[in-house]
Amino acid sequence: MKLRLAHLSLAALLLAAGCAGIPEYRWTSRVPDELRTVAVPVFQNKTDAAELGPIITQYTLREFQREGTFSIRRSGDSALEVQGVVVKAERRPLSFARGYGMRADEYRYYVTVEVALVNKDSGKVLLEGRTYTGETTFMVQGDLLTGQRNAAQRIAADISRQIADDVLSYPYNRQ
Repeated sequence: MKLRLAHLSLAALLLAAGCAGIPEYRWTSRVPDELRTVAVPVFQNKTDAAELGPIITQYTLREFQREGTFSIRRSGDSALEVQGVVVKAERRPLSFARGYGMRADEYRYYVTVEVALVNKDSGKVLLEGRTYTGETTFMVQGDLLTGQRNAAQRIAADISRQIADDVLSYPYNRQ
């Protein structure tokens, strides 16, 4: 028991001594201060699925606000701009309702966007043609469009996190 207490005391002493000369640690972003404003114009939608562009744009803006590194600005007032295009939206039936023939009651929904990150001051494209795909399953309870719209919101939340993660982890110091 005394030996164990001695070991714990020694470990505490070494830990305290080892940290005595170390400067304070802080979590900081890799994004330089001059690049901490971002604009996210409404994503173009090249699919037949209505409202996908605005939905993904809204969730991307929310994700940048939630994360907190960037201030959201209009396109002309920002250092960075996230430009997005919805290039694919596809739903595939997974299961069918019994007694209703070939009517699907569950779908898998896939959405793909392409994103570019532009430094507005230099005009340099930092990320180009980056592809993000989100997918989810939804049940048809009521009408198909309501289920698909709800699924689009879940997909938009996933895609927006991927976009924000890439913008935050971009190696800005290598520009």
